[in-house]
Amino acid sequence: MTLAKTRRDFGLLMAAAAISLTTVFTGHPAMAQVTAFRQALAETVASDRDLAGFYRDNGFAPIWTGDSAGDRARRKALVRTLSEVDLHGLPAARYDLAGLMERMGAARSSRDLGLIEGELSRTFLRLARDMQSGVLVPSKVDNDIKREVLYVDPITNLTGLTTTEPRAFFRTLAPQGNEYARLMKEKLRLEHLMAQGGWGATVPASILKPGAAGAPVVALRNRLIRMGYLARSASQHYDASVQTAVQAFQADHGLEQDGVAGASTIAALNVSMQERLKSVIVAMERERWLTPNRGKRHILVNLTDFSARIMDDDHLTFETRAVIGKNASDRRSPEFSDVMEHLVINPTWHVPRSIAVNEYLPQMKRNRNAASHLRLYDSRGREVSRGAVNFGAYNARNFPFAIKQPPSTRNALGLVKFIFPNKYNIYLHDTPQKALFAREKRDFSHGCIRLQQPFDFAYQLLSKQEDDPKTFFHSVLNTGRETHVPLKTQVPVHLIYRTAFTKAKGRTQYRDDVYGRDARIWQALEKAGVSLGAVQG
Repeated sequence: MTLAKTRRDFGLLMAAAAISLTTVFTGHPAMAQVTAFRQALAETVASDRDLAGFYRDNGFAPIWTGDSAGDRARRKALVRTLSEVDLHGLPAARYDLAGLMERMGAARSSRDLGLIEGELSRTFLRLARDMQSGVLVPSKVDNDIKREVLYVDPITNLTGLTTTEPRAFFRTLAPQGNEYARLMKEKLRLEHLMAQGGWGATVPASILKPGAAGAPVVALRNRLIRMGYLARSASQHYDASVQTAVQAFQADHGLEQDGVAGASTIAALNVSMQERLKSVIVAMERERWLTPNRGKRHILVNLTDFSARIMDDDHLTFETRAVIGKNASDRRSPEFSDVMEHLVINPTWHVPRSIAVNEYLPQMKRNRNAASHLRLYDSRGREVSRGAVNFGAYNARNFPFAIKQPPSTRNALGLVKFIFPNKYNIYLHDTPQKALFAREKRDFSHGCIRLQQPFDFAYQLLSKQEDDPKTFFHSVLNTGRETHVPLKTQVPVHLIYRTAFTKAKGRTQYRDDVYGRDARIWQALEKAGVSLGAVQG
C-alpha cells in the first residue's frame, strides 16, 4: 500500500465516521440510558481483567463513544492509525477496521454504544501491543530466539491514551529508533518500485567477469540500473562502470568485493523484490521485540552479518568480523540480550560437557594421548594423568572428568574472552583459527562468537576506564596468568539476527538467512495475516 493510497482511504473512512458517529451521539444525550450503556460495557470487558479494572475505576465512563472533544479525538486517532497499519507491516484484518466502522454506523442505542466502547478498547490494546512488542511471540517461532520481549502494561497504555493528546500518543506506539524509521522508509521505497515494475529480468548466468559481453551482461547491466547501482547505459560490455557497480552491490550484501559477478553475487542479484520486502517486514517485527533502551554504549552482534559492533549513542565506534555458530541443530548461536561484566585475559578453556563427551571422549578411547593440549581434572579439581584412566570404561553418561585447556596462544578461546553471564554459556572470544575470517560465510563455532580483532575490541571497551587501554591490556596479557578484568561500567550485549538492516547513511543492507529463521518468522507473520499484496520484482 502506498502512502498516498493510505491517505485517500483514511479520508474516506473519516468522512464515513463523521456522518455515522454524529448521528449516533447526537441521538443519545449524555445521561440517557446510562445504566444500559454501563451494563453492556461491563459485559463486553468482563473477560479482560485489565479492561474491566480500568472501566470500573473510571465509573464505566466512555473514552471513545462519548461526544466530548477528547472522545472524538481518540476515535479519529484510532481510525487513522488502523488505516495505516500496513505501513508497519502489521496484519490489517486482525483489527477489522471496516467491521468497526460498520458497527459504529449501525449503533442505535446506548447498549449498542456500550458494546462498541468495549470493542474499541480491545482493538486499541491489541493494536498497541502489536505496535510496541510485535505480532508474534519469538520463542514460539524458533526455539533459538531467546529474546525476552518487554510488554507494556495495558493500564499504562489506557492511561497514556486518556492523558495525552491522542495523535501524539499513537505516534509513540511503534519503536522510536532510527533503525525502525529507516526500515519503514525502505518498505515504502520497495513498494513504490514494485508498482513501477520492479527490478526487471534476472541475470541468466552462473558467473560473469570484467571483459565479458553479450545478453547476460546486458541483463546484469539492466538489473544494476533498476536497483540504483549504475547510471543508464547502452553498453553491452562488462566494463569498469559495471565492475564498480557490482562492487557496490557486493558491499551492500556482505559479499567479497572483487567486482566479479560470481555464484553468490548473481544469487543475491536475482533475489526478488518480494523476498527483500519480506526481509524488511521481518526486520521491523524484530525491532519491536528488541528492548527500546539498548544502552548508551552497547555491543551489537548481527549473526547474519558475521559481525560485532561497539555502538556509542547509536554511532559505530568499532567493528570487527565474527564467526558464529555452525548451522546445525546443537550449534546455532541463539538470540538474546544480556550485560557484559568483565574480560578474561589469558583464559582457560573449560570444555563444555557436550563437547567433552561427544567429541573428545571418543578420540581418547581410540588413543589416550589424543588432543594432548587438553588436561583432565577430577571432581575435586585435581589434575589426572591420562595413563591412570581406562577411557574404554566410560561413556557420555558416566564420564567423571572435567576437561580444560590452560592459557596459551593455542587455546581454543585465544588470549581473551568477553563475559556477559547467561544460561546459554555464550560469550565473545579470540581464536587461534584466524583463517576462517577470510571466508564469506562464517558459521563454524559451537555457538559462541569468535572475533577477528579481539585485542582492538578490548582496547575500545577498556578505553572508558583506562588512560592507556592498550598498555594496560598487554601488561596483563604478558603475565601469562588468567586474569579477570571487571568493566567499571557494564555494557549491554545484543545478539540479533537481521537479513535486512540499515546504516545511518547509504543503502539498506541485505544478508542471507543463514539459519532459516527469518523464513519461519515470515511464515508466521503471513499466517497472522501480513501480506505483500500483488507485487513484481
